[in-house]
Amino acid sequence: MTDGRAIERTLVLLRHGKAERPDGIADRERALTERGHADAAAAGAWVARHGFRPDVVVCSPARRTRQTWQAAASGMAGVSTGDGATPQVRYESAVYLADTADLLDLLRATAPDADTILLVGHNPGISLVSIALDPTGAEREGLRTSGVVVHRVTGAWADLGGTPAPIAARHTARA
Repeated sequence: MTDGRAIERTLVLLRHGKAERPDGIADRERALTERGHADAAAAGAWVARHGFRPDVVVCSPARRTRQTWQAAASGMAGVSTGDGATPQVRYESAVYLADTADLLDLLRATAPDADTILLVGHNPGISLVSIALDPTGAEREGLRTSGVVVHRVTGAWADLGGTPAPIAARHTARA
């Protein structure tokens, strides 16, 4: 039996940090710059300070996104909020070069009991998900590197995208 209130969940979108562009390196193997590491750690600290620690992390397997998640997790660990739970981390090949529909499908397939999901990905896909969820509140130019946007989702993850999920907060880290 429920009390009639809608379940509110949190979706945190994080674009990977600033990455190197060396000649002869495959795109998937590009590493973060020093600034990219610092900005991703700052983004993670911001997420933790604002109470958005994830239960589940869905991350592209590209090197720069894995490094972004690792730096963000380090930033979160540096913020004492009393919640030291370790999230379930899924590295999903489908996040790399994904379009909006693919990303929404991945998020819909998340464990139904997760309260907060963190998606670590690439542009344009990650910014387009934000626009799809909140067409009037999202920034049309998209997320900057290590940019964070937080959406409030009402209802089940399986229904994500069926109703608007307004932006609750946003942050752009710059170290």
